[in-house]
Amino acid sequence: MADPITRRGLLYVLSSPSGAGKSTIARKLLASDPELTLSVSATTRPIRAGEVDGSHYHFKTDAEFDAMIEDGAFLEWAHVFTNRYGTLKAEVDRTLAAGRDVLLDIDWQGTQQLKQVDPDIVRVFILPPSMAELERRLRGRGTDSDEVIAGRMERAAAEISHWAEYDYVLVNDDAESCAAKAQAILEAERLRRARRTGLVDFVRTLIG
Repeated sequence: MADPITRRGLLYVLSSPSGAGKSTIARKLLASDPELTLSVSATTRPIRAGEVDGSHYHFKTDAEFDAMIEDGAFLEWAHVFTNRYGTLKAEVDRTLAAGRDVLLDIDWQGTQQLKQVDPDIVRVFILPPSMAELERRLRGRGTDSDEVIAGRMERAAAEISHWAEYDYVLVNDDAESCAAKAQAILEAERLRRARRTGLVDFVRTLIG
């Protein structure tokens, strides 16, 4: 039987240092949950081989990104390494209005901004099991130089220092287990009384 109680969509944030597995967890959530939609960020990062504009990111020039900031197009935006990333307000609002949940793959800077704009967000931080394992994963990609990896490790320590600003903290020592926990958090947050906008009317029909 379908749930007769309607609810509004929620903003579900995943953050982690590079290499901790955030993207893998996000892919697993999206593949298993039809009510969840990924927010496609705008970025000034150059497009990579195999990427599709509008699917992986909305690729923008620096001038275009500046204009979007000026127009108030972003819920949040931040510098990540040498590029900028931003969450498009119109896309998120449209998805939430349709009653769907939005998954945001953003860092702690963006999460802080988003919390100021909309305090009703669910924030999940993903930790690596150890810094040695994080470095092993980064080196395993085979795409970055020693210098770049060293920079990522330095940034990772800074990002991890913000763990206490999040509602939930998961240690990703196994991707399947971590994704299952992330899904359990999402399902529990969907059932919060404050988010179930049709609950009051439903209870009235029960008790008259």
